Amino acid sequence: MASPPEKPVANPPKKSGWSWFTSFEYDKENDEPGHARNVLLVVAALITAVTFQAGVNPPGGVWQDNGKGHTAGRAIYATHQVPFYVFLISNTLALSSSIFIIVLLTHRFPFHFEVMIATLSMIVTYGSAVFAVTPKESVKFRYILFTAALPYVLRFLFQLFKKNRHNVRFRCQNRCSDC
Repeated sequence: MASPPEKPVANPPKKSGWSWFTSFEYDKENDEPGHARNVLLVVAALITAVTFQAGVNPPGGVWQDNGKGHTAGRAIYATHQVPFYVFLISNTLALSSSIFIIVLLTHRFPFHFEVMIATLSMIVTYGSAVFAVTPKESVKFRYILFTAALPYVLRFLFQLFKKNRHNVRFRCQNRCSDC
């Protein structure tokens, strides 16, 4: 005869030992939200700076002269189309995501409007620099624009789903008569 199932413990004991992940994670009881916001702002600013610089000055530099199938001012790395494409999409996604985090974390702060103007200007500068150094035949720019918009679109869809999930009625799996 089977024994009855045990009731789940409300607060299971923490595992003994030390872990890198658990020792550095955010703790609502001990960490202040303001400090967490400051850390996130610093991390996002560092990611923004690195990805912006990588887009404006691509790995390998740019060609200095015309000849042998290349144009002066175009990225040398673009001669390897697939790796350059992966770099460009990943770099653009990182930049766009980090700028989005900065905008979210500075919402309703003093000078938020000025932060928005600065970030928008940085996005335009990044885009124009990427378009200037990328050979037109090596990349489809619509994919880069889609990648730049992806964090904003995903957050919008997540918020929309979160807001309207209580309005959605799912069909009963057992096809009951009152569903």
